[in-house]
Amino acid sequence: MTGHSTKFALLIVLPRRFSRLALWAVCLAFMTHAVAAPEIQRWDTTNGARVYFVQAMELPMVDIQLVFDAGSARNGDKPGLALLTSALLDDGAGDLDADAIASGFENLGAQFGASSLRDMGSVTLRSLSEPAHLDPALDLLARILRTPAFPADALERERNRMLIALQSQDQSPEDIAQKTFFQAVYGDHPYAADPLGTPESLPALTRGDLEDFYQQYYVARNAVIALVGALDRADAERIAQRLADGLAEGGRAAPLPPVTPLAEARTEHVEYPSSQTHVLVGAAGITRDDPDYFPLYVGNHVLGGSGLVSRISAEIREKRGLAYSAYSYFTPMRAAGPYTLGLQTRGDQAQQAVKILDQTLGNFIQGGPTAAELTASKKNITGGFPLRIASNSNIAGNLAMIGFYDLPLDYLDRFNERVDAVTINQIRDAYQRRVHANQMVTVTVGTTAP
Repeated sequence: MTGHSTKFALLIVLPRRFSRLALWAVCLAFMTHAVAAPEIQRWDTTNGARVYFVQAMELPMVDIQLVFDAGSARNGDKPGLALLTSALLDDGAGDLDADAIASGFENLGAQFGASSLRDMGSVTLRSLSEPAHLDPALDLLARILRTPAFPADALERERNRMLIALQSQDQSPEDIAQKTFFQAVYGDHPYAADPLGTPESLPALTRGDLEDFYQQYYVARNAVIALVGALDRADAERIAQRLADGLAEGGRAAPLPPVTPLAEARTEHVEYPSSQTHVLVGAAGITRDDPDYFPLYVGNHVLGGSGLVSRISAEIREKRGLAYSAYSYFTPMRAAGPYTLGLQTRGDQAQQAVKILDQTLGNFIQGGPTAAELTASKKNITGGFPLRIASNSNIAGNLAMIGFYDLPLDYLDRFNERVDAVTINQIRDAYQRRVHANQMVTVTVGTTAP
């Protein structure tokens, strides 16, 4: 096996019931640990799963996350398939039913989870590192990965739950705005579809559909395995191989199609009896490995990503009292994820609020941040960076993200350095090239103003 590694500092999170003596012991360990930072170690299993490992001996825990390129963007003409597949993973494996799986993890003090997003499907396990707990937890996880059962009764139950969730979305102006926004921005791209599916698609999904989806996408070469915890390299290699052996080798999912940029501005209003009008403005933004990521990320922190002290909030909330919350954010994804600006306001103020939002964005594109704004944002971002690695599960999530999006191994090591290196000219240049205020969708959901 070939491997690579990089280093970054860990922040330790202690259980509440730690004794003072134990606390001092861990603090001393951390002081030593800060000098010799742990390594991100990287290798492949024999059947092609990509593995990322950080040794963290401070607590007797192991966090494991497997991510697959198996999100709703892979649904094809069967909306809801990825989410339904993920939701049923712990409802049966071989001859084990949902109760046996749940009680098995519970009796071991282990936690299992499964989730699905537009880009990925994810499976997680948290366990004590002692072999008496970890080994049977790994056996149970490997069994779920090897022989998911997708039982008929669980399929019907989860299908009905998702249908109810769709009905609930129709009663939520926020959800209506999000769904309308994605459809308007992405058109016929796979990102346009709601991961929950549709009232028409869900009843048509079969157990065979789930099995086919799992067999195609939940395979070793389409997987990233992130391991963090009280393990040595040899133990980590055995665990990764043990889990990968439960998967067919398969192949990586095909690249997603590129997102077609909007040709012109569009406005869509959905009438809804609500005291507040929900507003979303935006367009397709950036990929997770985009070369403009850091200038756009830092710039957006100034514009609308830093809460009440952002420029958007100052213009819309503080100066004019048009909304309690106004914001903007990039959602980098495998293909270009959305750049979203949003607020909620009274229906009779919606037109004015949208106008101020557009003006604030336009001014920022032309001028970028001030020196004071940039300095404050850099300090806020880099000062909050330890929270990104504040627990083993946070680190596992970061490793999975690095692996899934093929980011460099020094991504965490150099994050603050790259933030600090961003200049006003870089932000202005990136915004002028990448963010076009005259080619955005504006979605409003609420009562039409008189």
